[in-house]
Amino acid sequence: MFQIGASLREARERRGLSSADVQKAIRIRDRYLTALEEERWELLPGDAYVKGFLRTYADFLGLDGSLYVEEYNSRFAHHDEQMLVPPALARRTGGGLGVGLLRPLVALGVIAALVAAIAAWQLHGRGAAPRRAGGTTTEQSPPTTSSHRRRRHTHHTTTAAALPSRAVLTAARGPVWLQVRSGGASGTILYQSTLEQGQTLPVKLSSGPVWIRIGNPPGLDIRLGGKLLTGLPTQPGNVLLTRRGLQPA
Repeated sequence: MFQIGASLREARERRGLSSADVQKAIRIRDRYLTALEEERWELLPGDAYVKGFLRTYADFLGLDGSLYVEEYNSRFAHHDEQMLVPPALARRTGGGLGVGLLRPLVALGVIAALVAAIAAWQLHGRGAAPRRAGGTTTEQSPPTTSSHRRRRHTHHTTTAAALPSRAVLTAARGPVWLQVRSGGASGTILYQSTLEQGQTLPVKLSSGPVWIRIGNPPGLDIRLGGKLLTGLPTQPGNVLLTRRGLQPA
């Protein structure tokens, strides 16, 4: 573990650079550079910007930008994690399970056991085949074709909905000229300009894939659902970006 902001500031001062000098070189605003050095993450636009700025700033100072991004991810990045014990409950019990907490837990255990017993009884009742008068059992009929199709359709819809619908393009290693079109090479132009180093471009994929012409592929990072994509050309060229990843275009 190391201090992200302090190490950036020390590296800048060792080089005899001011924040204005850095801003002019890498085109990141002075107030964002100050926020990075003071670890004031709330003053930055969001996680994607923080990581892009950190990588660009550290690389410019001759540091390992990937190491700074990993440190930020491990300590500060937003994760949708739930606490196992609510803070208020932890304060009341002093971090342990007191007598006041034991009684509700016992009651919950009894209720859980009753629910499990009822569920097992219902499952057994449904699984037993009805008996005929002669003592033989009748086999349950297989599910109908329409029911099977409905289940397959529901599973397919759920899987498709889980795919990411947003990508972020970052000029991580120098300026990158981009032309972004909806659907394909003849689609409507959504963006056409140069991303300066450190700048990002969010791209929505909920309406379909986008076609991208890249002037400097080695300088570009594309992240889909937070995952860095591979497969960019080594020379100026075209790609098709979908919710499943990159395809040649």
